[in-house]
Amino acid sequence: MRDAANAIGPAVVRIDSDSASLRRAMSVSGSVSEGRGGGKSTNGRSGVIRGTGCGLVIDAIEGYVVTNSHVVKSEENVKVTFIDGNVYDGEGKGVDTLTDIALIKLKPRAGHALPWATLGDSDNVEVGDYAIALGNPLGLDNSVTLGIISNVHRTSAELGITDRRVDFVQTDCAINPGNSGGPLVNEFSEVVALNTAIRADAEGIGFAIPINTVKRVVRMLANGEKVPHPFIGIRMVDNFTANSAFGDRAQELPVGTVIVDVIEKSPASLAGLAVGDVITAVDGVVMNGAQILDRVKITPPGDSNEFSIFRPSAQGAHMHRRVIIRVGDLAEHNNRSNVAEDQNVSPPGVGVRPPRIPRTFGA
Repeated sequence: MRDAANAIGPAVVRIDSDSASLRRAMSVSGSVSEGRGGGKSTNGRSGVIRGTGCGLVIDAIEGYVVTNSHVVKSEENVKVTFIDGNVYDGEGKGVDTLTDIALIKLKPRAGHALPWATLGDSDNVEVGDYAIALGNPLGLDNSVTLGIISNVHRTSAELGITDRRVDFVQTDCAINPGNSGGPLVNEFSEVVALNTAIRADAEGIGFAIPINTVKRVVRMLANGEKVPHPFIGIRMVDNFTANSAFGDRAQELPVGTVIVDVIEKSPASLAGLAVGDVITAVDGVVMNGAQILDRVKITPPGDSNEFSIFRPSAQGAHMHRRVIIRVGDLAEHNNRSNVAEDQNVSPPGVGVRPPRIPRTFGA
C-alpha cells in the first residue's frame, strides 16, 4: 500500500476556490455530508467563503483535473496546489451535479511536467478489497488512510440522496471534510473511485463515485457535451422485501417490483403510475428492481419503454394493464420544477404507504 500511495500521491492536488455561499450538503436522514470546508477561512466582511477540496490529475497532456461538483462551480476560477508546492490557475471546464463530478482545466506552465494517476476498472472492485484514501482532510495536506471496500453497489436512492444519481462504492477508510474529490486507490496503485461523502453520524462509513462513472462523465464534459440522466421518476422495491409493508395483502401481489414513491410531474406520474402499483415486466421481459433501473439507464431520454402493471384494489377489483412511458431527463426535470425532493402520490385502492425500506431502486 506504501507503493500505491507513492504512485498516486503526486497527482493528488488541493483545490482552493471562492464561493458566494456554502453548498447544501447531501443527507441521508440528515446524516450524510460532503466535505468542503477543509479548515480554510471565511471572510466575514465580504461574505465569501474559501473552500478547499481535493482533485486528481487524470490527463497530464490536456491538464485535466477531476473533482466533485460540490467543490467547484462551472467556469469557476480555482487555485490548484501540488504536493511539490507548484501552484496552477485552473478553470472549471464543466460540472455534472447529479453525479457530483466536475472537470478543471489547468493553464499550461513551462518547466513543470504534470504527474497523473493511473485509473483502474471499478467493475473489478470487490467487497473486502484493500483501499486507501488520499486527500487533505480538515486542511491536513497529503494525508493517507487505509481500509477496505465495504460495498460496491450503494445506490443514491437507497441512501435517500434525492439530488444525486450515483451507485456509490462504500468504504471504511477515514474520509473527512477536505477529502472530497480525492482518490480511492487499490493495492495495485490504480484509482478505483473518487471520494465524495461520509455518514456524519457514524464512523467508518464513506462513499465514493466509481471510477468508470467518472471516466464516462469526464469524457462528455471535456467534449462540452451534456451528460444524460434517463429517468421515469419512481422508487421501487422487489416485492418480497415489501411483504411486511402490505401485511396479509402481500399474498395478493404478483411477482414483480412494488412502486413505493412517484415523483410529481415525472414521466411515471404523467403516465398514471402510483404508489402500490407492481411492475411485472418491462418491454415484455420479467425484471427485478435492479434490472428495471439498468433498462431505464440505457434508454435515451425521449425514447419509450412498455411497463406491465398490476394494480391491487381493496375491493378485489385488481387491474392489469400496459403503460407506455416516455423516458425523461432528470436534470431537465429538476430544472423545470426547481425541486429535488420526491413527492408521493396516493395509491388508489391500496390505502397504505409502505414504510421506508432500505433496499430501494430509483429509476
